[in-house]
Amino acid sequence: MASVVIVDDDPQFRAVLSRLLEREPELRIVDEAGDGEASVRSVRETAPDVLLMDIRMPGMDGLEATR
Repeated sequence: MASVVIVDDDPQFRAVLSRLLEREPELRIVDEAGDGEASVRSVRETAPDVLLMDIRMPGMDGLEATR
């Protein structure tokens, strides 16, 4: 089973994506984050197999957070 962290500044989009992915038995959503800084903390804490990252966010964008 692959663990997944979802990062997007739009909470509605995160919720929809999470519901869609939860239907897949091979995936487990371990966390969600709403900005780049929170995503860095989340990845350090959860060490997911997959990170779904929005690249355009206010503050620290997804590209900077991924680096």
